[in-house]
Amino acid sequence: MADSDPTRRAEELAELLTGRRTVVLTGAGISTSSGIPDYRSPGSPSRTPMTIDAFLASSENRRRYWARNHLGWRHMDAAQPNAAHRAITTLQTQGVVSGVITQNVDMLHMKAGSHAAIDLHGSYARVRCLDCGSVLSRHRHAEALEAANPGFTRRVVSRGAIEVAPDADAALEDIGDFVMLDCAECGGILKPDIVYFGEAVAKELVEHAYALLDEADALLIAGSSLTVMSGLRFARRAASTGKPLYIVNRGGTRADDLAELKIDHRCEVILPAVATLIETPRCTRV
Repeated sequence: MADSDPTRRAEELAELLTGRRTVVLTGAGISTSSGIPDYRSPGSPSRTPMTIDAFLASSENRRRYWARNHLGWRHMDAAQPNAAHRAITTLQTQGVVSGVITQNVDMLHMKAGSHAAIDLHGSYARVRCLDCGSVLSRHRHAEALEAANPGFTRRVVSRGAIEVAPDADAALEDIGDFVMLDCAECGGILKPDIVYFGEAVAKELVEHAYALLDEADALLIAGSSLTVMSGLRFARRAASTGKPLYIVNRGGTRADDLAELKIDHRCEVILPAVATLIETPRCTRV
């Protein structure tokens, strides 16, 4: 059940953050009010995300995925930051937030003006060749797919609303004769520059994020249930090094027992209130 007094809870969090350099770790729950669904918030429909094993298993699996992504990425590209993203940017400006680590691929922290956010799971806006490593923009690849599949998007959209997923995928049963494209440089397999389920986060990104956390005084988790280890590991590292952990998330998380403060509420309600309280400055911790 959500906390019934969000104002009081925001005051508690503002008190705790004041005077501390805090790293924020965000998950899909922070972007739901921007129109990007998540997998695990209360009331979320059941979805089956793409796994790396399924993607690599066959060219037909990849073709089906690219047909869906050709529709889903547009929804993500059009999404705009909400009040929670903007509040984190404000907290950075205030010197309270020293860094942002995100499990999201939606680039909404960048759109909100946050600087140097670490994209643990990649970005929807890039495409990478698994064979030669070349990278191209998703916009450029979309133009090539449009040319190879004239009228495909218009035909699908004309059937009605399309359900999208947090990783720029979309629900689409009939992909017709959709044409998938291989790497123009080497003919290899192209994949969105996104970490799929079952795929490891790049070691250098994890080390960079650890270093950011080690230099901070506290960790704030916003909009993540920490179901997967890529996020949970940071909560555990904070706890193991004696750094206080604060959580704002709808529903339970795997680190609730480690948190000094847990607020069961929407990020877009709590975080702007915290930024305002700190700016005004009502909170002075001694």
